[in-house]
Amino acid sequence: MSSQTNTLTEGPLAKQIFLVSLPLALSNLLQVLFNMSDVAVVGRFAGSTALGAVGSTSILVSLFTGFLIGLSGGINVLVARFYGARHEHDVEKTVHSAAIVSLIAGVVLLFVGLLGSPFMLRLLNTKDDLLPGAILYLRVYFLGMPALALYNFLKDTETPKIRRRLIASLIFLAPLMYLSIAGALNIALNLFFVIVCQLSVMGVALASAISQCVSAGLILHALTKVQDCYVLDTKKLHLDPATTKSILGLGLPSGFQNAIFAIANLFIQAGVNSFDSLMVKGNSAAANADAMIYDCMAAFYMACASFMSQNYGAGKPDRVKKSYFISLAYSFGVGLILGGSLFLFGRTFLALFTTESAVIDAGMKRVGVMGFAYCISAFMDCTIAASRGLGKTVVPTIIVVMGSCVFRVIWVYTIFAHFHTIPSLYALYPCSWALTALAEIVYFAHCYKESMRIFEQPKAAA
Repeated sequence: MSSQTNTLTEGPLAKQIFLVSLPLALSNLLQVLFNMSDVAVVGRFAGSTALGAVGSTSILVSLFTGFLIGLSGGINVLVARFYGARHEHDVEKTVHSAAIVSLIAGVVLLFVGLLGSPFMLRLLNTKDDLLPGAILYLRVYFLGMPALALYNFLKDTETPKIRRRLIASLIFLAPLMYLSIAGALNIALNLFFVIVCQLSVMGVALASAISQCVSAGLILHALTKVQDCYVLDTKKLHLDPATTKSILGLGLPSGFQNAIFAIANLFIQAGVNSFDSLMVKGNSAAANADAMIYDCMAAFYMACASFMSQNYGAGKPDRVKKSYFISLAYSFGVGLILGGSLFLFGRTFLALFTTESAVIDAGMKRVGVMGFAYCISAFMDCTIAASRGLGKTVVPTIIVVMGSCVFRVIWVYTIFAHFHTIPSLYALYPCSWALTALAEIVYFAHCYKESMRIFEQPKAAA
């Protein structure tokens, strides 16, 4: 680890957090656009049945990709902490153990998708005319799960390299560049497979799987060539028991949290399905904005956890709290700007997925409620990330399960069941975010105070 390395423990925090988060936000956005391009291409060129088949898998795709992203977040925190503390050997063990953990997770999800797709889609009451296409799409899409798992691991392992170069230059876009190449390939393959080869649903799924493999391969090659303690050496790949336990201890709660959110959204989807088909179509189109905005905001949560963890490991408590508030301000601002833009230009956004004005009108009912609500989630998610940056994972996960999952299910069967209107359904999002944020902030204030005690100087004897 070079002595002249500039890490997250030095320099202006606001600038560093922004520069670290920007490529992460764009990277997350491109991953979302993979699936959105599938929906847009089949909607425009393969007909409404293919569109419905792909759209009906979105919750399951979010469920499993969200788990992988959460797992990689645990890797990010651990690498950052050891890197900040200059523990090169621990960084090396984390990198090589994490590679195996990620690959195992991807392979497990591959078989879950191949074998469990029919059961899971029937459990969601997928329409009979959409079921064959949805099963085919999910099975082919899941072929790329091992590559997606490796990409998320490798992207987060590359972060020290990104941070090291922040002050010296702007050469911090390698993971983003690789994903951009894969994203462009994904769109080109979508158009080729659907328009030229007439593969419809199978074509867009195959394009996604191939693109995921390309992005993982590019960044894997780059990580084996770096000159630092986090270089990936295939000869050193092994599972270190203590390190693997730490990775799973940090990553699994985050992964399960993301998965539980998707499960809770199944009940919300059931509420949407209680309206006519026009409203269901409008909701499906408008829901594409959720992942796009959430994942841009999520880049600042990842930066928050990483900055806090690395500065905590480096023994710089003054930068720990500042990292939280700066990340919170950025994520709130991004949510407000993107949500406001969606509110103002919602009809243009919805026109990407449908040409029917009635469906666009239905989708705008969701946009009208959600547009200025996204920013509220920053208080919840950034505080959760801050707690994880201090190594606290279990209690924040329990709080978010109760506040943003159990609460939502109760809301659907009480408030929504009573009023049965679109606003009464979508209002559960800002209400659950605000409730959970309050509890998370109270807990974070407590664990922050406890964690900072190790930096207190003992009073000199009289």
